[in-house]
Amino acid sequence: MLLLISPDSVEEARDCAKAADHLDIVDVKKPDEGSLGGNFPWVIREIRDAVPAGTPLSATVGDVPYKPGTVAQAALGAVVSGATYIKVGLYGCTTPDQGIDVMRGVVRAVKDHRPDAFVVASGYADAHRIGCVNPLALPDIAARSGADAAMLDTAIKDGTRLFDHVSPDACAEFVRLAHAAGLLAALAGSVTAADLGPLTSMGTDIVGVRGAVCEGGDRNAGRIRPHLVAAFRAEMDRHARRQAAATVPAAG
Repeated sequence: MLLLISPDSVEEARDCAKAADHLDIVDVKKPDEGSLGGNFPWVIREIRDAVPAGTPLSATVGDVPYKPGTVAQAALGAVVSGATYIKVGLYGCTTPDQGIDVMRGVVRAVKDHRPDAFVVASGYADAHRIGCVNPLALPDIAARSGADAAMLDTAIKDGTRLFDHVSPDACAEFVRLAHAAGLLAALAGSVTAADLGPLTSMGTDIVGVRGAVCEGGDRNAGRIRPHLVAAFRAEMDRHARRQAAATVPAAG
């Protein structure tokens, strides 16, 4: 399972860089513009320069409307600015066909510029609260549009968490559907260390966090700290070892 950390500034990205051995992807977003709020191109470039060259950089395009051309331009801007993982929150898409329409434009815009870039179609565990596409439709949307991964996050950051809106069994089905389509499955949404057991056992490929590695567990008032990133990774590794041991066939 890969660890994706979302700093909200260049300064926090430098703290992430100090913990680069403990994380896999640095994610650029602008939380005051939404769960997957897109940041400025120059901030993406500055964060790209602030983290080690070997650390992949992700950028959110935004909690986007159903405007395929607008979103494709935004996605191109993110990849041109240095991101190699491009995440799109299908906030304004109310049907799978709308999601596919947006994501096909994104995939073409991004991969025409950089074929090895990684495109992530993201939906929301709390879709019922905002009226967007059903979370379990995301793997099919991602697959039919040519994206590389399907992701779930939470749209409304009010203290509720991923599993408050989509049960672990439903998340496991999301992961299964993604894997069956040849995609990676990413899960986020106020994830804490207590969630790592089920996330590991269901085969999640990428886990995205912010609050869990901030002072006081506060994604807004707290700041990402390298020692908290290291502690979260250590807990991830512990669960990975436990899962590996449980799947090793008994001798004899």
